[in-house]
Amino acid sequence: MRIDIISAVPKLMESPLSESIVKRAREKEIVEIVLHDLREFGVGNYRQIDDEPFGGGAGMVLKPEPLFAIFKELTSQRTYDERIFMTPDGELFSQPMANRLSMMNNLLILAGHYKGVDERVRRRWITKEISIGDYVLTGGELPAALVVDAVVRLLPGAIHDVESALMDSFQNGLLEGPIYTRPAEFEGMTVPETLLSGDHKKIDAWRYEEALRRTQERRPDLLE
Repeated sequence: MRIDIISAVPKLMESPLSESIVKRAREKEIVEIVLHDLREFGVGNYRQIDDEPFGGGAGMVLKPEPLFAIFKELTSQRTYDERIFMTPDGELFSQPMANRLSMMNNLLILAGHYKGVDERVRRRWITKEISIGDYVLTGGELPAALVVDAVVRLLPGAIHDVESALMDSFQNGLLEGPIYTRPAEFEGMTVPETLLSGDHKKIDAWRYEEALRRTQERRPDLLE
């Protein structure tokens, strides 16, 4: 898989995309992640990428010229399965969405910044708009890194234990139940006997029941 990311401040994503599972996936060439600095396509001597909104109002808007230029260049080099814009008014990101995106070959992500982007960019170039929640951040860089992390960890070979990714919360529509490790007793608290029994059918049943219980308590909306 290849993921291209367009950003006004790409350095914000260098660290999140250079550690842990994503780092190892890049080193093993499971995924290629390329950051593109929008300012390289800025207008004029000062590489301008933003301007005031028509009609007045607070904030600055990313200009269409540099964005059209970079989209034209990137799409001339390859075909993208999705051209994604990270925006608060997009579709809420979810595990099923991450699963679908992980099966694609080429993704292009635009991290919005300032107040937003010129609407003509969205109409002309964007095929999918994603939000990570009902709140506003400084820009779309951290949300873009979040999406990349969620997608990359699903790629074959990214995680050594494939079953671990398949058992994560939300993969089956439920939150993951409680988990334990050694020692079996710690400060007066013990691990449930079922997990120590060695009976895998009972363990699987216990885990499902606990996942159901936790989901009912914390996210009943998932059960609807």
